[in-house]
Amino acid sequence: MNKLYVINGPNLNMLGIREPDKYGSESYSSLVKALQTHAEENNYSIVIYQSNHEGDLVDKIQEAYFEKADGIVINPGAYTHTSIALLDALTATKIPAVEVHISNVARREDFRQVSFVRLAAKKTIMGHGLRGYFEAIDFLLGGASDDNRD
Repeated sequence: MNKLYVINGPNLNMLGIREPDKYGSESYSSLVKALQTHAEENNYSIVIYQSNHEGDLVDKIQEAYFEKADGIVINPGAYTHTSIALLDALTATKIPAVEVHISNVARREDFRQVSFVRLAAKKTIMGHGLRGYFEAIDFLLGGASDDNRD
């Protein structure tokens, strides 16, 4: 059985509350339930984690390594644009990772155009709403190794 980690950064626990025009009205808890259901229906193990603290996210990436995860779906939130620590953790573990953003950050503020995490990701999915998480999972489970960017 494949084991995947879904790691969410700051403010993602506020889905449905925070700027629904950008992130939608679905709650974080409903996303978690949908991910768990997808894992059960598709016969893979999933660890879902959210933190507003950078070091906790690094710890979870390292845990994924020691727990022999097959892949990481990561939505680093605002740490996308600032965190060398997340980049270093992903690079060190060499676990295939897909970067996910609910909104299309390419069409947003200038400061959101920088992604350190992207340097370690096999794929980036942005602007597909919560569906992007499932696209990332399907990509990882499919064993694809291309470097497509959405």
